[in-house]
Amino acid sequence: MTERSPCAAASLLLALSLAALAALSVALRIPMADALVYRAEGAAVASGSSLYGFTVTAWQLPATYPPFAALLFVPTAYVPTDVLRLAFGTGNCVLTGFLVVLSCRFAGVRPRGAYLLGAAALALWLEPVFQTLLFGQINLALTCLVLWDLSRPAAAFGKGFGVGVAAGIKITPLFFVLHLVVRGQRREAAVALAGFGTSVLLGAVVLPGASVEFFTRRLFETGRVGKAWIVDNQSLQGLVARLLHTPAPGMAWGVGAVVVGAAGLWGARRVEERWALLVSAFTALLVCPISWSHHWVWCVPLIVLAAAEGRTRTAVALAAVFTARTLWLVPHAGDLDLQLPLWQQPLASPYPLVGLAVVGWACVVAEPTHERLPGANAQLPARSSSASMIR
Repeated sequence: MTERSPCAAASLLLALSLAALAALSVALRIPMADALVYRAEGAAVASGSSLYGFTVTAWQLPATYPPFAALLFVPTAYVPTDVLRLAFGTGNCVLTGFLVVLSCRFAGVRPRGAYLLGAAALALWLEPVFQTLLFGQINLALTCLVLWDLSRPAAAFGKGFGVGVAAGIKITPLFFVLHLVVRGQRREAAVALAGFGTSVLLGAVVLPGASVEFFTRRLFETGRVGKAWIVDNQSLQGLVARLLHTPAPGMAWGVGAVVVGAAGLWGARRVEERWALLVSAFTALLVCPISWSHHWVWCVPLIVLAAAEGRTRTAVALAAVFTARTLWLVPHAGDLDLQLPLWQQPLASPYPLVGLAVVGWACVVAEPTHERLPGANAQLPARSSSASMIR
């Protein structure tokens, strides 16, 4: 009875979290706008209409992903919108739990079921995770795919292909190819590029016109995605734009992105494999022109790894930062994002500050690892014997 009580309490907490999310969704009539964009993309492919010529929802949102992603979204065109919202909501809740499990395996620990259930219940309320649920986004799916792929042993069949597929859906994961190169995993980097190339080829075969349009025009239209200076954007560009009170930070951001990108890759080469992957993930989020707050679901493995290594205070602080929602507490209606005083800047840009701290730690504070860079027979080092029980 005593052994079952923690699991029962954690199950109740998870049930309450899910019930609260469902109640909020109904009460606020959450539109899941991004899911509707995906549906429109699939419908455009199915009907043969222009993939990048439409806008949907009250926010007039366009398609911004490569043609390969639109091919995957075709089934959603045949699903009623209410059913689609339910499917995305349920799927993202399941993926949150899966990400917690993957993060624990990644960190080399095997917690009891009660801890997993409790962690999943709390993870649902981390702002990036909650926003992913709110918008009906695919961030959790992509993060799970990349984390699963890159946490496998280096000799695992097809390692890197998942990264390539993720990049084919949303270009940003291509940064992990550079991660693999600096970590000495060139075979895996080549496999990732092959996976990405396959996705591009499939898109070009089925949607040749849309493929040319995307890779020659739409890919470079960052303004098409949204305004880079609003608090929603938690990339380095967003931070610099708000700090300098300008919607176009130009070279101040461009030079900063190059420096941070190089520092992040050097830090990823310098530290041990687990932290290296997280350093690269946060570097990618920083240097990407636009990283909406819901893109930062990589906070889940970051918190789990910090806790697994006994950095309890750091884990608690990170959980607080990613739950506090300070970016929504500062004035941000209209162009107020560009008029924030200095003392409000950290509140408006909490995630890039965390990202910069992670990169800075990897470059300056962390002791360099002397492990051999992973080759064909290497795998993520286990922190404890329990790690072997969860593979």
